[in-house]
Amino acid sequence: MNGLTRGMALTVMACGALAAMPARAELKIGIVDYNRLAAESPQAKAISDALRAEFSPRERDLQNMQNQLKVKEEKLQKDSATMTDEQKARADKDLRDGLRDLQRKQQEAQDDLNSRRNEELSRLQRVLVDQVRTYAKAQNFDLVIAEGVIYATPTIDITPAILTALNSAKPGAGAPAAKPAGAAPAAPKPAGK
Repeated sequence: MNGLTRGMALTVMACGALAAMPARAELKIGIVDYNRLAAESPQAKAISDALRAEFSPRERDLQNMQNQLKVKEEKLQKDSATMTDEQKARADKDLRDGLRDLQRKQQEAQDDLNSRRNEELSRLQRVLVDQVRTYAKAQNFDLVIAEGVIYATPTIDITPAILTALNSAKPGAGAPAAKPAGAAPAAPKPAGK
């Protein structure tokens, strides 16, 4: 089942369960735009900044390597008329080896970034879910839905209130874990819902 179908099925089941409940006081239902929380929360911004700081030195190194290879390529093109066949072959091989090394390092950097991003997004997801639960319990909500909502009035959207709570949380709450420079990245953790 894809995410939308699963979300709709859960929503239908929840509505059916609520309809079968004995009559009581009005239910208090809220919705949360999880994608908005994940994009606008200060914790998400902290993760983005931390990943940028962690990976920008590697990005600069890769950019420098790319610039050096470009200089070598331009030099080979400029000097090829005066080079012997052996010198051309050596320079061409050096350039190919450098490009292959650059591509390998770029792929490794991308893989490491993806792994770290997944790790941090998993941690962020736990923080956001905890904050929504805390808010819902404090405000006596009976049901909070995050996926599968096709329509809801803005009066039951609690996303702004959750963002306010996240912004007023202690600085560093849910912030990414400090990672020493040059540390090997951890294996990605599956993001559960």
